[in-house]
Amino acid sequence: MRDPYEVLGLAKTASAAEIKSAYRRLAKKFHPDQSKEPRAKDKFAEINSAYEIVGDEKKRGQFDRGEIDAEGKPRHPGFEGFEGFGARRGRARQSAGPDFSHFSFDFGDSEGAGGAATGIDPDILSELFGVRSPGRTTRQQRGEDVSVVATVPLALAAAGGSARVTLPTGKTLDVAIPVGVEDGKQIRLRGQGQPSPRGGPAGDALITIHYAPHPLFKVEGRDLRLDLPITLYDAVLGAKVRAPTLNGEVEITIPQGASSGRVLRLRGKGLPAAAESAQGDLLATLRIVLPSEPDADLEALMRGWRDKKPYNPRAGMG
Repeated sequence: MRDPYEVLGLAKTASAAEIKSAYRRLAKKFHPDQSKEPRAKDKFAEINSAYEIVGDEKKRGQFDRGEIDAEGKPRHPGFEGFEGFGARRGRARQSAGPDFSHFSFDFGDSEGAGGAATGIDPDILSELFGVRSPGRTTRQQRGEDVSVVATVPLALAAAGGSARVTLPTGKTLDVAIPVGVEDGKQIRLRGQGQPSPRGGPAGDALITIHYAPHPLFKVEGRDLRLDLPITLYDAVLGAKVRAPTLNGEVEITIPQGASSGRVLRLRGKGLPAAAESAQGDLLATLRIVLPSEPDADLEALMRGWRDKKPYNPRAGMG
């Protein structure tokens, strides 16, 4: 058995969706009842065997860690006692040829079309070929999922609430927004997607949350950044000023002699904790703002300061 990733033409970093898509394409191409490819039956069996490994999250993890081989047999020494059973089963299968007795196929207009699969992912085979397993009813094809982006105000994302979205189907829904929902988080609404074309269950709606730009705050992870304007005398003498947060204004202390660009951290005033992320902080960057109109007294003071107490803030910059 070749490497299952190689059989499916995939890299080991392939996503579950990419694996499923590759399996669909190859299973359709090499299905023995409709393919004219040479050795289609053997290739179809190989494709199913590969998908049995990498299409199953648990088996894929075991294979990637080297715990099982490409045939699904344990590599760990502790399982050597079962090797004989596995080998006998493997030889029996090899001698008898691939087992295509698990399913029958119905291609509609093709009378007498029969054949073959190894039992891998009956939902996909049912969708592609109309596979029906003895003793069970074929599952109806599921409707397609739909995706939509919901841009929500930052305050709503922090506090939680409800946002109205219009789906590609034309349906309008009120979506519950969890407290502290992360930017880019996807919310799944089951059964709100496209209806099934064959009477099966509807697909899901996938709502991706994005923050709307805020006029004051910039988001960095769970932290918020704020440019806080202060006066020249606030910076020189120190002061207590009011600063905005998502939950209203708070008082912040400006230390004496604070330079423009200094960052003050207000702990716990960022976005609330979400999932495995801790509560964020508010990072206020001081910005000294001069009077909007020229001031003769200030100009005279600055000239005297320049002439009597000059200093170079750019010293050491090269």
